[in-house]
Amino acid sequence: MKILINGIETYYDVIGEKGDYVLILPGWAARRSLYKSVADTISSAYRVILLDLPGFTGDTPEPPDAWDVDGFADFVIAFIEALGIKSLSLAGHSFGGRIIIKLLNRPSLPFEVKKIVLIDAAGIRHRPSRSAERKQKLFKLAKKFMTEKQLEEYRNTHGSADYRSASPLMRMCLVKAVNEDLTDIIGNIKAETLLIWGTADTATPLSDGELMESLIEGSGLVRLEGAGHFSFIDSPVIFDRVMKSYFLVPLNDA
Repeated sequence: MKILINGIETYYDVIGEKGDYVLILPGWAARRSLYKSVADTISSAYRVILLDLPGFTGDTPEPPDAWDVDGFADFVIAFIEALGIKSLSLAGHSFGGRIIIKLLNRPSLPFEVKKIVLIDAAGIRHRPSRSAERKQKLFKLAKKFMTEKQLEEYRNTHGSADYRSASPLMRMCLVKAVNEDLTDIIGNIKAETLLIWGTADTATPLSDGELMESLIEGSGLVRLEGAGHFSFIDSPVIFDRVMKSYFLVPLNDA
């Protein structure tokens, strides 16, 4: 399905035919189809929406300019409003978690958020290692003498996989996102919150989940042993049981 949101042709799917709505927000550059298994865990009792965010690898085109996390949050709010939804739950993986943290810090929303699930969520900025700090200092010094072509070659060589695979516009969005630390606002979340984390996650380490649990009053953290950043893929059976339990879906529901 598609809908026009702020001039952007936006693609999404709805899995399930009855019950309340649950919107799943994807990790950076991930397309909506990656989260079909997440939707399936509760789609017998909920209408689960899978959304392609602008500029990710799905069908929705890039935003008109370099958005920060608030720009994506504004887009998600507009999307929910356009569908006429007044009450829903939110689940966010990685970057999707960043958006949820921002949404739940808005002074008001045009809809009610019943529950949230943060899956290996991003948002906590870590201080770089001494080695990384030295490299950053050397780069800041060296770039004064580099041409634009040399700068681009350096970024393509030393940037993260997400950065290297992104378009120039989406690279600017990514830089804005990773440079913003949301630690100080995580504790403002008042909605019922479940955290699901892979213990072997190296992108957003388990310590991030533990910190979020300590900051969000009444939240609970489920650790998926041996799972990585895509814990819902690495540990599907336990993930399925956790989601069904949280959303009160009987385990025998298909």
